Amino acid sequence: MTNKVMWTPGHDQLNQAQITEFRLDMNSIYGLNLNSYDDLYQWSLDHAAEFWSEIWKFGGIISSTEADEVVDDLSKMPGAKWFQGARLNYAENLLRYRDERTAIHFRGEDQVKRSLTYSQLYAQVARTAQAMKDAGVSRGDRVAGFIPNLPETVIAMLAASSLGAIWSSSSPDFGIKGVLDRFSQIEPKIIFAADGYFYGGKRFDSLEKLQNILHELPSVEKVVVISYTQTPDISGVPNSIHWEDFIDNPATEVSFTPLPFDHPLYIMYSSGTTGLPKSIVHSAGGTLVQHVKELMLHCDLKREDTIFYFTTCGWMMWNWLVSSLAVGATLVLYDGNPFHPGPEGLWKMAEELDISVFGTSAKYLDALESAGSKPGHDFGLSALRAVLSTGSPLSEESFDFVYRDIKQDVLLASISGGTDIVSCFVLGNPALPVHRGELQCRGLGMKVEAFNDSGTGVFNENGELVCTQAFPSMPVFFWNDGDGQKYHNAYFADYPGIWRHGDFIEINDHGGVRIYGRSDATLNPGGVRIGTAEIYTVVENLPEIADSLVVGQSWQDDERVILFVKLPEGGVLDEALVKKLKTVIRKNCSPRHVPALILETADIPYTINGKKVEIAVKKIIGGKEVQNQSALANPESLELFKNLESLKP
Repeated sequence: MTNKVMWTPGHDQLNQAQITEFRLDMNSIYGLNLNSYDDLYQWSLDHAAEFWSEIWKFGGIISSTEADEVVDDLSKMPGAKWFQGARLNYAENLLRYRDERTAIHFRGEDQVKRSLTYSQLYAQVARTAQAMKDAGVSRGDRVAGFIPNLPETVIAMLAASSLGAIWSSSSPDFGIKGVLDRFSQIEPKIIFAADGYFYGGKRFDSLEKLQNILHELPSVEKVVVISYTQTPDISGVPNSIHWEDFIDNPATEVSFTPLPFDHPLYIMYSSGTTGLPKSIVHSAGGTLVQHVKELMLHCDLKREDTIFYFTTCGWMMWNWLVSSLAVGATLVLYDGNPFHPGPEGLWKMAEELDISVFGTSAKYLDALESAGSKPGHDFGLSALRAVLSTGSPLSEESFDFVYRDIKQDVLLASISGGTDIVSCFVLGNPALPVHRGELQCRGLGMKVEAFNDSGTGVFNENGELVCTQAFPSMPVFFWNDGDGQKYHNAYFADYPGIWRHGDFIEINDHGGVRIYGRSDATLNPGGVRIGTAEIYTVVENLPEIADSLVVGQSWQDDERVILFVKLPEGGVLDEALVKKLKTVIRKNCSPRHVPALILETADIPYTINGKKVEIAVKKIIGGKEVQNQSALANPESLELFKNLESLKP
């Protein structure tokens, strides 16, 4: 392991960074002597109310009324109340600019190119919000998107939030069951969908799938269909209307509904090992203040920047990217295969659009290097000043690749957080050096620690990622979780009053962080977190399968999904059954759920309470010992998973 410095900000970069400006402002306002990021970080924890109040001011957050207090009790997790008394609207903050600067560039593989100015974006939101209001959408209603990463997705979300409605979305490559598992819980009033999408140069139809989804969603009163891949016939889609017809009204102004800080903005989903995906509700105020902090201070995003993140609208990085509008930056939306028509596609776009902040995943960077691509040699990337990577730990070799073959003078910021907090625990910093293999720092206002087995914070040791102090972007609640038990069990069951995130990390002496993967049973292939329950539901409904177990295996600086199946007496795991299993998982869940390997096993380990034992099996196939087997009903079954030839590198 090395602490090799790969990049250091220059004198001008350091002095002009907004995080430097903010630190000096705090010194001036509070009579402090904060000389470093460590000083600022510690102050943001010790004086959290003052810190978050100053983020509010620094970010120019628009509100109709001021807060009575910033936070009531930092030790209260969950349940801390932030900015009580304040009234704001998320959409108003993102639509504060209404000029002719480009707000959105859209690229749909090599098929479609579009751009919208801030004034055009505002006009579209005004008409869409009016159309929603005419359709009966009001505060608290759910509006859903089964939709690609289109400008209309952003417009519909902003229109919904301007009214106080709650936005939720699912990528169109999800199967019918996967979508219904999510949307059936929240009962949306309106669904926005496209006729289809492009991927890998092919067109995929969405309308047939949409019809099947609607059949099981009686709450939907209107379906708005966007013509993206063709001019569709929507006569078979109940209660449907074309986008152009839906927004055909003369509205020119948006009437922003002032809402409490903790009013729901987004419902996002994180599936576990049992039951339906958790419906995580995020607040408008918490999302906004956290994103403003991260974008302005940790990414140094300014109005003159153009920011891109490769994401679908079902991943939290979409929500994070869209908040860039609050800074007045230009955001780039891309939908499709990032390697179509070749590995150069996104970098050609970066050159063409003068992208200054390029966001992607560790898996993409690894694939790019494997393809022999050298973007820095092939394209003019003079505008590029930051590369962001998330989803899974970025290998040391990928650090080498970025600085060798993309750009030497660039901030490479590996960032980590997730759907659960719609933001980051650990991320980049334009005022700090980049060390090979490390995330630069813990986020301001985020009291992140690494807990050892005794529940003690440690440095320079592998430990459990926890957060020991409340922060504004914690979920306000889970949908349909009246007593809050699901919420509590998800994060606070192991350490009462302390957030346990489910990652193994190491914090070193200079504040850098290494992430070693998941500490729980959540799957993370290619940086996309997947719960095992959705796979079990599909697989175990097949008569050919008696039982199953899904785990993630560390593999080539990533994680691959391994499905173990127990067959009924006389069953055979042949090529036909493997194909059937992969097909049914792809169809009902998504392509990301499809296992890399399907293996037969004679037994599945269970606890005495009847729960599948995923973490123990994950440890075994990773070459680790399982210490405590007393809680297992059939501990002998663990022997079946040791030293499997098919899982060896």
